[in-house]
Amino acid sequence: MTGADASSAFRAAQRAAGVVAAKHRGDLAGAEALLAAFPDEATRTRGFQILAELALTLVKDATGQTMDELVQELSLQLAAATLPGGSGNR
Repeated sequence: MTGADASSAFRAAQRAAGVVAAKHRGDLAGAEALLAAFPDEATRTRGFQILAELALTLVKDATGQTMDELVQELSLQLAAATLPGGSGNR
């Protein structure tokens, strides 16, 4: 990855974090505006992928779990959320 690519990926991850923060503070219009500000779907996807990896790394470091354990737990929680009566949109 070139310096320009890394910088673009970093900005995309920051924007993705902004989307999450806006949503959690109830600013849905702000979250939508940030989503619309991504130049394309590939950049949006890369930004959220980097954000997810960083977030999982923070949890891994805080809990001592392996990344595989965290991903397995996350997968189980996602599956449970999609079942009828599951927690749905947290």
